[in-house]
Amino acid sequence: MSGSAKGRVVAINGPLVTCEIDQSMDVMQNEVAFVVCKGVSLKSEVIRIRNRQIDMQVFESTAGLRVGDTVNFTGELLSVTLGPGLLERIYDGLQNPLAELENDSGFFLRRGQYLPALDEKRLWEFSPRSDAQPGVMVKAGHFLGSVPEKLFTHHIMVPLRLQGSWKIVSIRARGQYTVNDTIAEIENDEGRRVNVTMKQEWPVKMPLRAYQERIIPNRPLLTQCRLIDIFFPLAEGGTACIPGPFGAGKTVLQQIISRYAQTDIVIIVACGERAGEVVETIREFPHLEDPKTGRSLMERTIIICNTSSMPVAAREASIYTGITLGEYYRQQGLKVLLLADSTSRWAQALRESSARMEEIPGEEAFPAYLESRIAAVYERAGLVRLYNDETGSLTVIGNVSPAGGNFEEPVTQNTLKVVGAFYGLSRSRSDRRRYPAIDPLISWSLYLRQMKDILNERDPGWVEAVQEAHKLLFTGSEIHQMMLVVGEEGIGVEDLVTYLKSEIVDAVCLQQDSFDAVDRATSVERQIADFLLLMDMVRHPFSFQTKEEARQQMTLIQNLFFQMKYCPYEGKTYNKYRNQIESMLGKGAEA
Repeated sequence: MSGSAKGRVVAINGPLVTCEIDQSMDVMQNEVAFVVCKGVSLKSEVIRIRNRQIDMQVFESTAGLRVGDTVNFTGELLSVTLGPGLLERIYDGLQNPLAELENDSGFFLRRGQYLPALDEKRLWEFSPRSDAQPGVMVKAGHFLGSVPEKLFTHHIMVPLRLQGSWKIVSIRARGQYTVNDTIAEIENDEGRRVNVTMKQEWPVKMPLRAYQERIIPNRPLLTQCRLIDIFFPLAEGGTACIPGPFGAGKTVLQQIISRYAQTDIVIIVACGERAGEVVETIREFPHLEDPKTGRSLMERTIIICNTSSMPVAAREASIYTGITLGEYYRQQGLKVLLLADSTSRWAQALRESSARMEEIPGEEAFPAYLESRIAAVYERAGLVRLYNDETGSLTVIGNVSPAGGNFEEPVTQNTLKVVGAFYGLSRSRSDRRRYPAIDPLISWSLYLRQMKDILNERDPGWVEAVQEAHKLLFTGSEIHQMMLVVGEEGIGVEDLVTYLKSEIVDAVCLQQDSFDAVDRATSVERQIADFLLLMDMVRHPFSFQTKEEARQQMTLIQNLFFQMKYCPYEGKTYNKYRNQIESMLGKGAEA
């Protein structure tokens, strides 16, 4: 890794550039190289090595590049910069800060323009830890001190790249330093000394493993979306995917989750989404109020913006950039939520690169290794125990945009193999304005059984009650299909009551109004109270003589539930409607 290897371009195929090097030079997989085009250095990544021929994907337009142009290899892997100052920033897929790029070159970005990811002039108030004294033995990931960053304490760690044990030689006193200033000096057994700064680099394709152990996700991550939290819970440090046709509400659902989920840090990776939706996110987030703090939501958010109009190759890098930043904040002992929108575009970037390299294609021309690539991304999520016995988590939710809403296509199917929860959005529910349009008949969560003991702490038999309600939705759907064929006259009163109960569960629990101040987010206490009351209604042995009587009375109950869900929890009006429902259920046949 001398960084002195050079080559010359021998073939150009769109973003795929092939160069030739001397036999004596060493080049690594995923190494960063710069292709010189008319005096401008274009960033690229080595994706295949064939003896003396090196295939690279260039993260810029290759227009004007010619055979014979120079290639300079850096000897460094494709990496991101980690340190204080990442929050509230908007980056592109290669971690270039977009606001600074705009100030530097206007709205139309120049090729070959790369800026530092962190503000290198800003002073940070560094405080050394009391247990980080000269002579103390440490290893990668140990905390040396901290600086305040927005709402959090940002820990300064021993560089994550270092192997083995190191001894602290010296550490700076409390004071103000830039990210490039040396704040500590450490030494290993061989006498090698390293100056530690507040910033460090980490290769994006390598998982970060500076912790004691990984823990099986065992506690729920509350999103305050009833449908998810009750029927298909997500674990802290778990994984989920949200596939759905265009216009079904994937991006809106993602934004709701990012705002109300019980996490510390939110990372949004717009990897190939339409530019209009990304612009909307960038414009809205600074003005959205964080429900937890009352301050701007951007203060605990990082946006990686890589729209469909940007180079395809950079689309592939953006997911890895986002997940590495997520791992870094997990290393701080924080709860991190990463939302990728949409992984289909990322997979399409893989397909394009694979096709240009003339690899044997798999299903629908996607590369044969698509499954392993998808798995490698989602497997980097997880709940970990750090060296100081604290825990940190990284939860990953990926949006999938299958063409025509076809869930049988390779990206969706390969994602389903590795995630713990599946929230399938259906066109039929979105057309009927039943939002969020997650179809309860096709969605699932493995975490419902995995976290059974913790979920049952809400109420004994909670999981069984959820499964009972889920079964009711299936039965109600079957009866509805029957009614479409034979009409209401072809079913009995009992079947009609079952169908009406399922419609009440759907309207009251599954549907949520994101524009209503009360209904857009539901606390876990309210979820428990409302769902248990709903189950009392489901289990109630109604006795109606006619279908008309059943419809009237069940509609009345549904209206009461509906009015209640728009009232502030445990308020005067809420309690009034709740008491009415309870009294009606207590009257048996008269209900």
